[in-house]
Amino acid sequence: MAPTNGVVRPKDLIVSFGEMLIDFVPTVSGVSLAEAPGFLKAPGGAPANVAIAVTRLGGKAAFVGKLGDDEFGRMLAGILEQNGVVVDGVLFDKGARTALAFVTLKADGDREFMFYRNPSADMLLTPGELDLDLIRSAKIFHYGSISLIVEPCRSAHLKAMEVAKAAGALLSYDPNLRLPLWPSAEEARKQIMSIWDQAEVIKVSDNELEFLTGSDKIDDESALSLWHPNLKLLLVTLGEKGCRYYTKSFKGSVDGFHVKTVDTTGAGDSFVGALLCKIVDDRSVLEDEAKLKGVLKFANACGAITTTKKGAIPALPTESEARILLKGE
Repeated sequence: MAPTNGVVRPKDLIVSFGEMLIDFVPTVSGVSLAEAPGFLKAPGGAPANVAIAVTRLGGKAAFVGKLGDDEFGRMLAGILEQNGVVVDGVLFDKGARTALAFVTLKADGDREFMFYRNPSADMLLTPGELDLDLIRSAKIFHYGSISLIVEPCRSAHLKAMEVAKAAGALLSYDPNLRLPLWPSAEEARKQIMSIWDQAEVIKVSDNELEFLTGSDKIDDESALSLWHPNLKLLLVTLGEKGCRYYTKSFKGSVDGFHVKTVDTTGAGDSFVGALLCKIVDDRSVLEDEAKLKGVLKFANACGAITTTKKGAIPALPTESEARILLKGE
């Protein structure tokens, strides 16, 4: 444990930065938002999902972000705490609400989003409000791109990255593209790429690869066009087909798992949480192909399990649940 400012922090802490919100998920799949007879509220937000994915697997995680000082915000902070996530970096805004998203579940379990953020509390986090001691204690600092969309949160994001990097953290980036939140596709691409060359671990989905490269090919050439010299690991997730991996020395693919998919929400976050959990105290995974393939198989299992239930956080697996799926293969 490393003491910071009198607070004892775990030495293998994964700090996740960004948004946490409420997803409203239709009670019936395969209908539009207008046709949905009702909605279930589900805690969400990719960076928060990753933090809980880590603790569910027995790792140590903290979340840094801003919530509304409202019932939903307090509920979300409570969910983080119940799941063992360190909440010292969570702030509450009295003037803005917690973000909401209405999610359409299409018949195949895929999703469309409609967001209520004008502005929501997560967008109003300022650099001066950051818990820098907490960020400095991160062994891995993980983030997305939604926090880059508007000021002041963008500046807070850049400051947090800078502080984490200076303290020796591994930077992990999952752009988590949500086009409806950006002013335009061009702006989304530009801002997502503006911090690209700082991350050492990057995970993109097949759809994000197409969006960022402008190519409709999901192949090695397309993926490697996103490579940069600071990168240690680039991952392309392929849904039920598994994932592809690229490092300086080797590249390859790991098959996915066939499960009965109900809702894909949180599958990528579960995958990322599992990966970060396994590399936080063993960076050699990034240079050892056999080890990496084992870790990615585990991450694929975690992602697959998450698709078998509605909502992200309730569906995030434990280590033993993932091991059962791995044994069945």
